[in-house]
Amino acid sequence: MHGLFAVMHARAAGEPVARTIDVEDSADLTSLLVDFLNEVLHRAQVAGELFTGATFTRLDETNVRAELTGVAPAEFEEDVKAVTYHEADVRYEDGMWRTMLVFDL
Repeated sequence: MHGLFAVMHARAAGEPVARTIDVEDSADLTSLLVDFLNEVLHRAQVAGELFTGATFTRLDETNVRAELTGVAPAEFEEDVKAVTYHEADVRYEDGMWRTMLVFDL
């Protein structure tokens, strides 16, 4: 989420907001991350919201519920059209979660 907003060159400009995002029945863990970030991106584009924090109240390999905190309205210098499945990969290596994502600009 922080990487997405870094690519968008996001700047906080408004009042605090809190939102809940639910993603259910994704195909796998990688799809879940892509689906989740696309929901975050949708909120950013439609409502002008910049999220700086997330508390996950439900998380398994195909479902997530997160309580997001941030500000709205926010300003974005770069437009990200989508988080893509192309080359997307989530894996656990050497005691750390790693991912590769491609954004459609």
